[in-house]
Amino acid sequence: MPAAPDAFNGVLIVDKPAGFTSFDVVAVLRGLTRQKKIGHTGTLDPMATGVLPLLLGTAAKAESLLPDTDKAYEADFQLGVETDTQDSTGAVLRESGSPASRGQVESALERFQGELMQLPPMYSAVRQNGRRLYELAREGKVVERLPRPVVIREAKLLAYDAQSRRGRLFLVCSKGTYVRSVIADLGAALGTFGMMTGLRRTRACGFTLEDAQPLERLRAEGAGYAAGCLLPVDRLFSRLPAVAVTGPQARRFCNGGGLSLERTALAGSRQPGLRVRVYGSADSGAVNSGPEPGNAFLGLGEVDAAGEQLGVCKLFRTAVPR
Repeated sequence: MPAAPDAFNGVLIVDKPAGFTSFDVVAVLRGLTRQKKIGHTGTLDPMATGVLPLLLGTAAKAESLLPDTDKAYEADFQLGVETDTQDSTGAVLRESGSPASRGQVESALERFQGELMQLPPMYSAVRQNGRRLYELAREGKVVERLPRPVVIREAKLLAYDAQSRRGRLFLVCSKGTYVRSVIADLGAALGTFGMMTGLRRTRACGFTLEDAQPLERLRAEGAGYAAGCLLPVDRLFSRLPAVAVTGPQARRFCNGGGLSLERTALAGSRQPGLRVRVYGSADSGAVNSGPEPGNAFLGLGEVDAAGEQLGVCKLFRTAVPR
């Protein structure tokens, strides 16, 4: 018997195959689970594969609250070729036979670590004057763009063949970093061109490929298997501190009421704006198991401006506790 749509509340990590847009993956899961409320975090281009976190049911409410965590990628590249999209899906604009040794590539790559200003590519979803840049690019327009700050925590050359000038990079970078632009800029730093030929995301939102299910397997195994792969929504906020509250406090919190910090384990933490995971007793109407036995995730709380109360930031419970 197929799992009911209300059984699909949680996080599903999908290993996206090439040729699918992120929305294509959402559409497949909507058809598979009959759950209409599905969001995703961190769009992947069709040519890219790898970690794509999906937020199903009540977990979809978390999309606007997710902390900005670094993402990790393995990217294949080809030096000596420039395309209009900065990857192998685009039209070739220029080619160069300039050689580059492994040592030269590694040396140039050192410049692409730390805080950088990156020019977004024309084929990107960045908005300018109310329009996406890729919409303008498809009309044959190239407009002036403003560089944006990005952070590259780690940049490593995993493989490189000097004869073919093909290689593979490993990058750990901040949200909004365009890996294909890194490769194009790397080519320029070497006195040639560079295009991305493949991209695999290995980490996003704290989840890795070990957490991910191949889309083909989810389709083959069906809704019941997908339901068993769901992760609790509080996994999205595992880096935030947690607090457990009593039954009466849980009921007050789930009805939108604030909690006195003096009566919680946060009495010594009066940092205004601090967000925490709030857990209550297992029968308090929450949707996911908490980190402690008998506790359940109620939602996110936020310390008020005066540092006296813990207010509701977002609730994830399915019913108000009685």
